[in-house]
Amino acid sequence: MILCAAPQRAAPSFPPTKGAFSLNSVADVWQVVLERLRAGGLAETAISTWFDEVEAVAIRDMTFYLCCPNDFKRGTIESLFLPNLKAALKEIFSADFDVKLLSAAERKKSGEIGRLMVFGCLSQRYMSQMPELIPEVDFWFGARDLDPIVKALGCVPAKNPARLRTDNRAYAYLKISEGCDRRCSYCAIPFIRGAHRSVPMESLVAEAEALARDGVKELILIAQDTTYYGLDLYKRRALAELLRKLSEIDGIEWIRIHYSYPADFPEDVLDEMADNPKVCKYLDIPLQHIADKVLDKMHRHVDGEWTRTLVRKLRERVPGVALRTTMIVGHPGEGKKEFAELLDFVREARFERLGAFKYSEEEGTFGAENYRDSVPRKEKERRLEELMKAQSGISLAFNESRVGNVERVMVDDYADGVLICRSQYESPEVDGEIVVRYEGQEFGGTPAEELCGRFIDVKITGADEYDLIAEPV
Repeated sequence: MILCAAPQRAAPSFPPTKGAFSLNSVADVWQVVLERLRAGGLAETAISTWFDEVEAVAIRDMTFYLCCPNDFKRGTIESLFLPNLKAALKEIFSADFDVKLLSAAERKKSGEIGRLMVFGCLSQRYMSQMPELIPEVDFWFGARDLDPIVKALGCVPAKNPARLRTDNRAYAYLKISEGCDRRCSYCAIPFIRGAHRSVPMESLVAEAEALARDGVKELILIAQDTTYYGLDLYKRRALAELLRKLSEIDGIEWIRIHYSYPADFPEDVLDEMADNPKVCKYLDIPLQHIADKVLDKMHRHVDGEWTRTLVRKLRERVPGVALRTTMIVGHPGEGKKEFAELLDFVREARFERLGAFKYSEEEGTFGAENYRDSVPRKEKERRLEELMKAQSGISLAFNESRVGNVERVMVDDYADGVLICRSQYESPEVDGEIVVRYEGQEFGGTPAEELCGRFIDVKITGADEYDLIAEPV
């Protein structure tokens, strides 16, 4: 959900000139926001702006527009949408979106805000109801209304949109498609994001080349369903071909796949993972469950035997692969027998990474309209705790098995005398970290700041359930 607000009165004074931002001070604004993101434990991300004259910073599922510089090419930003930056940041990190929206509506009524615009998933899904509920909002836009948003802000959509990165990380997310043609019974994404639409391969290669020129070394491929890529444009699954083309880009060292789907998994992707040195031996593949009864109610188009066979095939075809998955507990149809089967499967499959969620009804989905949410809340919590306790031991065993190994890692950050690193088996923000003590003499005395974004070799010396400890080689 995304909130934009424009002040009715003039923007406040900020250095170096009264009533305007210089480009340098805009960079300072991004730094403040990113520091708050890290301090608050929230995910930060570089975003694609799709247009030339709007700068933004993404916060979880919300893009918060700080400025719209019609005057951008002259080097100043003359309109600040929220008149008090400190208050705005405090509001971002202290309230849920509905609270922020209602707060902004009150400020609109008092005259503090001139225009109020909301766009994203909330307005996409409830476009017909929201104007009556919150009449203070001037514009409601859906999640895909990019050009109308830019025009409403008084800007001109760019003919050749360029990606704006708000950090200097050596990894970047590359969204290869939008929307989903699956109709899982618990999921509202198809209603919000629409049908699956692949990004043309040449556009993705061009974006990746630009990212590489900007210092990016790791691409993390994301979509609602990455393994569906290409079916609409090329009438075939083309993820393996895309992996090959991306791996040809100078400067790109790692390519990581997230959000794959088990049904009709493209096996040529396994060949790339096994043989292409730039494709990480890491796969995020949400399986959700193993019991046939539950998978059928979920509309997952696979059964338990298919799922077990796929996991075995992944392990056999890509030796040493790290698998990340997610499970849902308490879904309609999950009785004690089905949960026990899930627990046994997790212990048997020994996923290197696993997250789990309690089932909750999503308005408008097949499950919410046709199934009774029959598992009590406390029982869902108990099952979740039991599942994650089992996974904790599996994660610890995997990490302990790496003690003594020399691994190639990327340095993501430096803080409090340690380098924060990851190997190909850890994805940023969702997996653990490899912590390397750094006192200044290691790695030829290279300053820690210069090591960030580089690959180094380290020896794993310790482990817990999530993180590892290492030393320079």
